[in-house]
Amino acid sequence: MPHLKIEYTANLDAHTDIGALCKSLSHTLVTMQDAAGALVFPLYGTRVLAYPAAHYAVADGEQGRAFVYLNLRITPGRSPALVQTIGETLLAAARAQLEPVMDKLPLRLTLHIDATPPGYEGKFTN
Repeated sequence: MPHLKIEYTANLDAHTDIGALCKSLSHTLVTMQDAAGALVFPLYGTRVLAYPAAHYAVADGEQGRAFVYLNLRITPGRSPALVQTIGETLLAAARAQLEPVMDKLPLRLTLHIDATPPGYEGKFTN
């Protein structure tokens, strides 16, 4: 962990590079440090995945509206202050990457962080 899932309206593909957004947010996550200077997340546990919604209705259903939903899943145990810093940092990075789109389309950007223990976690790496 962390795993960041991005759901977005498919109309954004014509206006921005979602792959670049993924890379930017991944870089943000793997370089984030806590107050003591330690990395917050493990490099090889970090995942950023994006999924376009081909069918959507945002607000009144006008197809020119856009939405980006970021859902970050992290393991529990970090302080509320650190989780807030993670959220603010990640949201700022997403806003910076999506800034050019905001001049073209009405865009809602939402970040939700879930810090819940897994019921089961199996891992395999070759």
